[in-house]
Order: sequence, then structure tokens, then C-alpha cells
Amino acid sequence: MTVSGFDLAAAFLVVVAIAGWLNVRFTGLPTAVAMVLAGIACAALLSALHRLGWAPEEVGRALEAIRSVNFPIAVLGYLLAFLLFAGAMQVDLAELRRRLAAIASLATLGVVISTLLVGGGLWGAARLLGVELPLAWAIAFGALICPTDPIAVLATVREGRFSQNLKSILLGEALFNDGVGIVVFGAAVSVASAQAAPDLLLLVGRVALEALGGLALGLAAGALTVRALRAIDDYAVEVIATLALAMSVYAIAQAVHVSGPIAVVGAGLLMGARGVETAMSDMTRRYVRGFWTLVDEVLNAVLFLLLGLELIVAPPRPEYAGLALAAIVLVTAARWATILPWGLTFSLRRGGARATTVLAWGGVHGAISLALALSLPQSPARPALLTVTFAVVICSVLVQGLTFSKLARTLAPVAEDRGA
Repeated sequence: MTVSGFDLAAAFLVVVAIAGWLNVRFTGLPTAVAMVLAGIACAALLSALHRLGWAPEEVGRALEAIRSVNFPIAVLGYLLAFLLFAGAMQVDLAELRRRLAAIASLATLGVVISTLLVGGGLWGAARLLGVELPLAWAIAFGALICPTDPIAVLATVREGRFSQNLKSILLGEALFNDGVGIVVFGAAVSVASAQAAPDLLLLVGRVALEALGGLALGLAAGALTVRALRAIDDYAVEVIATLALAMSVYAIAQAVHVSGPIAVVGAGLLMGARGVETAMSDMTRRYVRGFWTLVDEVLNAVLFLLLGLELIVAPPRPEYAGLALAAIVLVTAARWATILPWGLTFSLRRGGARATTVLAWGGVHGAISLALALSLPQSPARPALLTVTFAVVICSVLVQGLTFSKLARTLAPVAEDRGA
């Protein structure tokens, strides 16, 4: 008996519903943390039952069904468009414009610097630990892990209290820096696979073309949709229009080879700032915001459950434990090294040392990094990179996810009072 896609989706939603109920009723953990823990617990339970030989047929089908889920396609091909659109609609576009220089520097130069720091550091650590890891593959790891994950950051930001400025910078950086990271990742993988020689000028041009092209596409499609919505007042049609906008912009961007994530972010920003506020009646506004809030909550829960279940697909290798620990330290240090120069300038002008701390600790890494790692071609370095990526992502979601809200409650009100 094979497990259909419908059966699998139903099973995931049942687990999400049960884990969500238990969390709300007993533990009160952040949703992302609770779902990752639920996924890890399910993976550990199924693996234990499989090893013990209990209900081998049923457990075997369950394990095979989970392995059949193409995590990179699920994240990058489907869920990302909806989650980024929902997140972008929450961002204050006017505040984003005021902080554009800070966000642009963190999302571009910050990603490149962090990639080189983490990649070079991991390569050095691998040599010290006797692990065979070429420099190009280490740089590829830096590219996939350094951009802050917009889905994880959005989930974490919902749990804390922030000044509007700090929220805009956190979300703006996370929404835009993955496009740069994905392009650098692709170039590093090509070099590591001996498919191409590095060309810095070509790489910079490719990043600019994909990012600016995606942004232009998203803004244009968003503006066209907003203009069309101003001519009608029907909440059902307008909800469908926003859904069509998110899906079509992402699909078109992929077809014309510009950044799909940045395109859907551009469309979401414009819809949240212009469409919801100026093109919709009060009733339609409530339906649209309610619909996208529900989409965001449900898909986030499913995604973080899948993240925990990936323990079955890519079980960590014990021989790389030392390298994984080194990677956790390197990624954290690189985040601080990237944020501090910006923070020093920010502090001199605004007294925002506390805001800098929140920003540095808010660089959460999540599902996108793991999806990129699982998309790596087969090579001797792949098992080590999968173990290291899984360790960094799980540590980031659990440790930062559990502590970030408390840190934000402690520090963000001060930053808000000072205008940070």
C-alpha cells in the first residue's frame, strides 16, 4: 500500500494540530520551536521503532513516505512564495525606505563578508580536525548558511516586541539577503564541481540582475494588481487576486531567471502598503489580512515540522560532530562581525547598542539553508556539509528561538524609547 500525497499532507496536519494543541495547553513555546521539536520527536520515535522491529511494515511505509518528500522543492518551489508574501505584507514600507541603506548593506556586503568568514573558518577547522573539505565547498556552506532565513526570522519576530525601526531592519534584511546568498551559493557549487572558473565581475552582475529584475517585476505586478482592485469591492475576488499575485509573480520570476523570492517580496510590500490600505474596504481588508495571517501560521507550522522530520532524511554523522560545533561558533561570530560595524555607526547616532544586540541575535537560520544543503550534488563533501548545516539550523531555531523573545522584551523597549 503506497501513501498518497493527500495521505501525507493529512498526516502532517494531524501532527501539527496535536503538537500545536499540546504546546498551547501545556508549554507555551514559540510555534517554530514547538514544531521543530515535534518533528525531531517523530523522527526519533519512528527510527527507534524501525530499529526495534516493532510494526515494521507500518513504520517502514511511514519512513519511506517522509523520505519521498523533496524538501528543497517543497521549500524553494512552493512554500517560500506564500510565506514571503505574507511576511512582506507586515512590513512598514515607509520605514523600510528610511532604513534602505542599512538593509541594503546587510543584505549584500554583509552576506558576502559573512560567507567568506564562515567558509574560510570552516575550511581551517576541517584541516585541524582532519576532515577532507575543499575550500570551494566550505565557501558554498558559508553562502547557504549566512543569509538570515526570512521564514525563521518572521516566525521569531512575531513572538517579540520591537520598535518599528528595528522590526523593519530585521525583516528587510531577511527578506532580501537570501537572493544574494542563493546566487553566491550557485557560483560556489559550480566552482567546487569544476563546472566553471570564478568570475567576480560576472558574479556581481548576476546578483544585480537577478535582484533588481526580481524587485522590478514584483513592484510592477503589485502596482498593476492594486490598480485593478481599486475598481471593485468584493472581498472574495480580492483575496483570490492577492493569492494569484503571489503565485504568478514567483512563477514568472523563475521562468525569466530573476529572483523569485525578491519578486514576491516586492509584490507583498506594495500590496501591504498600498493595496490593503488604499484599494480595499474595511471588510475586505479584514478578510485579506485574516487570510494571509492564517496562511502564514499554517504553512510555518508545517514547514518547521518538516524541518525536524528531515532528521530521517539527513541523519547527522557522529564523525563530524567537532566540525558541526566549530560551524556553530563560526556562524555566530561572523554574524557579530558583520553587525558590529553597522552597530557602531548606529550607536553613535542613536545610542542603539541594545538594538545592535537584538539585531545580531535575530539572525536566525532555518529551512532555506537546509533546503540548499539538501540540493547539493553528490560529492565526498556532501555528508559533512549536511551534518554541519543541520546542526547550525537546529541550534539556531531552538536556542535563538527560545531566547529571542525574552531578549527583545528586555532590550527592544529601550531601543524604542530612543527611536532605534
